[in-house]
Amino acid sequence: MDTQNTSVRPHAQTRTAGRNHPPRSARANTHPGGGIVHDNSRHTTRFTVVGNHLAQHPELSGLAIGLGVHIQSLPTGARADIKTLAARFPEGSTRIAAALRELETHGYLRRTRERTESGRIVTRTVSCNQPGRHGDASDDESKGWVKPQARPQARRAAEQRKQPPRRALPAVPKPAYASPALLRTAIDVLAGLRREDPRLFLPATDAEHLAPGVAAWLERDLTPTAVRHALANDLPVEPLRRPAAFLAHRLAAQLPPLPPYRAPESPPPVRHPLRNCDGCDRAFRGPEPGRCRDCREFRQPVPAFT
Repeated sequence: MDTQNTSVRPHAQTRTAGRNHPPRSARANTHPGGGIVHDNSRHTTRFTVVGNHLAQHPELSGLAIGLGVHIQSLPTGARADIKTLAARFPEGSTRIAAALRELETHGYLRRTRERTESGRIVTRTVSCNQPGRHGDASDDESKGWVKPQARPQARRAAEQRKQPPRRALPAVPKPAYASPALLRTAIDVLAGLRREDPRLFLPATDAEHLAPGVAAWLERDLTPTAVRHALANDLPVEPLRRPAAFLAHRLAAQLPPLPPYRAPESPPPVRHPLRNCDGCDRAFRGPEPGRCRDCREFRQPVPAFT
């Protein structure tokens, strides 16, 4: 009766209290500080790499960070204007516009207005996933925060130092009397040149420089249409690297002669009011009351009545 059953497997011994450890998966989901715990899985499709300098930006608002991440995830060519984003998100266009200005201030967004070949003005939006950097960031910078707006300013200053100084435009003829109305007409003529040839689009500063030269043409009895055609006809086939310089040379080289001198017209005779003659009581015109011409020239003595 005291013989043991040798066919029964021996019971597994329990671990001692000092060796009872939780499973690895359980350890991954606990943190002694009670903070956030990440349950991460590796992405293989449809993912966007976003830097911590944007996700943890100390100065951007939450809406700006969210919009920055959304814009970086969009494909090239997608619309990212205020109207499109306001239709996509519950925030209104005012808050969307403010968030985009934040991203633009810190270098994550660049918005420029450009003119297409057809002359239409469009807004070009450029998303920068790492402002001021080209290529991969170094390990030291990826570990800490680097203020993004400092590097674009330094890069722009370096580019400006590399660019040669812009040469001044050639001098243009001056009108004898540059009235404000004449200069406004000259500006309108220059603004209309781009309709003759898109290459003749002029910035405002260049148009102001050329306006006196166009005014000098206009005071030579040329119509605005004639001046515009004279400046825009027979343009060279090769690209115009600086249209304003080309127009300044044409304004000076092809300045038409002054019109022949015309004596000013004599002023019209003065028409005096009608008056009654003090001598004969007839009506006459004169600057002052008195006698008519007949009474002044042929004065007859007034008969005396007795």
